[in-house]
Amino acid sequence: MSWENKVAEPNAAYRLRTAGEIEAVVGRPPSMIMLKQVGALDEGCVSVLARSPIAGFGHRDAAGTSRTTFVGGKPGFARVLSPTRISFPLNEPGAPDGPASLLFLLPGVGETLRVNGSASGDAEVVFDIEEVYVHCAQAVLRSGLWQPPSPAEPAVAVDGDGPLALPGVADFLATAPFLALSTWDSSGGSDTSPRGDQQAVARIIDDRTLVIADRKGNKRTDTLHNLLEDDRLSLAALVPGRTGVLHVRGRGTITVDPALLEPLSLRGMPPHAALLVDVESAELTTNDAITQARLWTAHVDPGEVPDLMALAGEHLAANSGSRLAGVARLVPARWVRALMNLAYRWGLRKEGYDVAGLPPRPTASEDPLREVQVVEVRRETPSVVTLVLEDGKAFDFRPGQFFTLVTDIDGRRVRRPYSASSVPGAPRLEITVKRVEGGRFSGHVHQLAVGDRLFVRGPSGAFHVDQQAGHDVVLIAAGSGVTPMMSMIRTLLASSTDRRIALLYSNRTVDETIFAAELARLAEHDRLSVTHVVTSRDGRLDGAAVRRWAGGLALSADARYYLCGPESLMDTVREALESLGVQDDRVHAERYTSGPVAMAGSASPQRMLVEGSGSAVVEPGQTLLDAGLAAGLPMPYSCTVGSCGECVVKLLAGKVSQQEPNCLTTQQKAAGQILTCTSVPMTDVTLSVDL
Repeated sequence: MSWENKVAEPNAAYRLRTAGEIEAVVGRPPSMIMLKQVGALDEGCVSVLARSPIAGFGHRDAAGTSRTTFVGGKPGFARVLSPTRISFPLNEPGAPDGPASLLFLLPGVGETLRVNGSASGDAEVVFDIEEVYVHCAQAVLRSGLWQPPSPAEPAVAVDGDGPLALPGVADFLATAPFLALSTWDSSGGSDTSPRGDQQAVARIIDDRTLVIADRKGNKRTDTLHNLLEDDRLSLAALVPGRTGVLHVRGRGTITVDPALLEPLSLRGMPPHAALLVDVESAELTTNDAITQARLWTAHVDPGEVPDLMALAGEHLAANSGSRLAGVARLVPARWVRALMNLAYRWGLRKEGYDVAGLPPRPTASEDPLREVQVVEVRRETPSVVTLVLEDGKAFDFRPGQFFTLVTDIDGRRVRRPYSASSVPGAPRLEITVKRVEGGRFSGHVHQLAVGDRLFVRGPSGAFHVDQQAGHDVVLIAAGSGVTPMMSMIRTLLASSTDRRIALLYSNRTVDETIFAAELARLAEHDRLSVTHVVTSRDGRLDGAAVRRWAGGLALSADARYYLCGPESLMDTVREALESLGVQDDRVHAERYTSGPVAMAGSASPQRMLVEGSGSAVVEPGQTLLDAGLAAGLPMPYSCTVGSCGECVVKLLAGKVSQQEPNCLTTQQKAAGQILTCTSVPMTDVTLSVDL
């Protein structure tokens, strides 16, 4: 089906083929526009890069394939190596090799910073800068990029077997108001330009053709002139509230065909031209950089970012001579901003936009991640290290709880839960990690050194002792299950209570016994007894051995039992305690669970409805929690790895694929409850958050 059933074939007679034809339609850019361009990063540009968490990146690989994507994930992702060179990570195929361009965005800000030059590298891209300039805010304002998304009409069905008929593509484009468009010229130059419009910035004509309005702007027309020399282009489109990106590659032409321009009219005002894109490929993917940057909820603090229009004025003054530079310094930045806001409103109204006023710039939202620094790495056994972390503030938690460590490995954000082994309330947090054969995260942790940084989230988990209660405490652990027990032991021995602590600790060999020396020292305290089981010497810890040990303890009748280790051993211990008459409500267990793994979800985006709160689109491979948070929905959560149960919701309709094992009980699963942090949808789903 053609776009709105109005266009069958674009009329080639209306195609623009020369620079003169473009200037006749668009006009020539004022000389002052070109004077805003500088050849290197100045202090203001460096400040913008330090606060920008995301950038559109256009490049070509060694085979000449054009690609546009979004890179970053956190403020300052682009490292400034010199005024003419930066570097940043790239976690996508197609290593850049030659002319490239960047479009830096500041969430909540209209203006963008454009950087052109050349790039090379693979996982780490080195970018040599040739041009830098501030781009006006019209594309962002047209799109409402930083505002809550508005409801969109359903996409028109697309017939055929072309790239635009692929699942999810038409629906995405129907709600995508913004894109980064990359083009190249014949002399080695590259340009990535922002394009924005109301709701759909690129509209489908047929299964292989897009049309993009070219509305009035600063008349610089780099994109249009590039297409006269090299018609290959690529683009990456965004939908506010979603973490997916639609990547399109094809060839572009410029048209003034009235039959194409008229349907693009706003309040009866058509654009002066449009781009026709013959689409060669279209791919919808989840973008890690957008997910990590929390692009739709973590807007920058206006007071911490230089005003980009004032920065553009400084560039103009610097290129215009000392007299103009002196005058420019006398004009307050707030006056420049006020004049530009008036200009934006006036220009957008002329284009047909209904502009009541520029939207306020949102302030930054609180980040639940704490960035910490490694201040000590302590070797506990050949396969276990303790990380000592600090960030200048105390770490409050309950002894036995865990934290989720978060870091980027090979360009992807990875999360794993680890119990704290230190005492609550201290300025340093100790996390003890056993290296797992083939373990991606544990292997990374064992390579960390003093001075390295990572993030922590938490605390999480209901496995903890009551520091104020007076009952005795029985601890049974195996392997690295002793780490929460160490936090309990250290805390309880430091308290003023007289309750006793008994630890039964199983390991395969003596060398693998974590905290062996410290446990021996602490056992000199008359309130703590430690019993070691070395299975290579003593045999496997079975139910009979547990009963003999626990039955010989002279403890108070209200003693509490805490178990942590492999699931099979914990089941054995529970059965042994039950046979001794220990009531189930006095037994608390923390089981080993695997980290997040890829779950078999839908190959196309699915809609998630949260009753009473709103909806979000879940990209292929994305969890329900990540999609909800990206859309700004009130989703409860803590650990994000399926271990704490804070994100449990009820699945009212639809099907999900959920990671196993997880912390849900058999009763919760039978009641239709799921964990949003480790569930991906197979179909559209409806959730109830209020259980």
